[in-house]
Amino acid sequence: MNTRKPAVAGQFYPGSQKQCRTEIIDCLTDRPVLCKLPDTIVAGIVPHAGWTFSGDLAGMVFAAIEKIEKTIDTFIIFGTAHSYFGQNAAVYDTGGWQTPLGEIKIDEELAAAIIKKSQFAKSNLDAHKYEHSIEVQLPFIQHLFPNAKIVPLLTPPGDFVVQLGKDIAECILNSAAGKKIVCIGSTDLTHYGPRYGFNPQGNGASAIEWAKNVNDKFFIDAALDMQTEKLLTSSIEKENACGPGAAAAAISAAKSLGKTKGILLAHTNSSEVMEKKFGQTSNESVGYAAIVY
Repeated sequence: MNTRKPAVAGQFYPGSQKQCRTEIIDCLTDRPVLCKLPDTIVAGIVPHAGWTFSGDLAGMVFAAIEKIEKTIDTFIIFGTAHSYFGQNAAVYDTGGWQTPLGEIKIDEELAAAIIKKSQFAKSNLDAHKYEHSIEVQLPFIQHLFPNAKIVPLLTPPGDFVVQLGKDIAECILNSAAGKKIVCIGSTDLTHYGPRYGFNPQGNGASAIEWAKNVNDKFFIDAALDMQTEKLLTSSIEKENACGPGAAAAAISAAKSLGKTKGILLAHTNSSEVMEKKFGQTSNESVGYAAIVY
């Protein structure tokens, strides 16, 4: 059986079971979900930085889902393709993924249905080997939904992701009828500053404020309005997301499942986290948002 080993445990998040559990609880406590939630949740957008920076926002999305849905059979997780440049989504379709909390199984039946249904989804286990954007979400799922399975898809940006989301929604409605399934899109927002080669407003506090309140906001507004084409285009023009394909696929699926609007749970950036947690300022920042549908 194929078992994907952790690639970033001990780096992006703790490498031991005890430390993982402790930090997950801290993340969930630090950012309780206080806003009014919809009657059902079919999708979410999560960040994927190290838990120190964005674990609390990712935790909010999974906590919101648990608050409304209680039990989830399968999470379909669209990951950012940081180093995979294929022309379709790479599906990890057999076996399981190992984390410090144990193994989480692949929903092989649903993965097979997705590959059969969509020409834009292909089996490709190797593409996932070193990617962190899906892995960092899994301990939250294991903690809150211990019986849930997953279907991981690395999703490069491209117009095809809109149809991919529609195809997956059809699988959820037909091939997986009777299961409770939630789609997750994993992306961070504007990477601003000299390190990232993107600082059109110069450097300093006002520039980082622009990155958050103007550049990030353009992406968030498109995501909340479920405007997938606008979201994909703006990510190229404005460089305001590293995983627009993952986000757009999740939003497209949610739209096909009847959702018309997203709910923003929280929005911050690494600069704010640095100042809050460590009392340090920075000329660089990465944006993070937590959204549910």
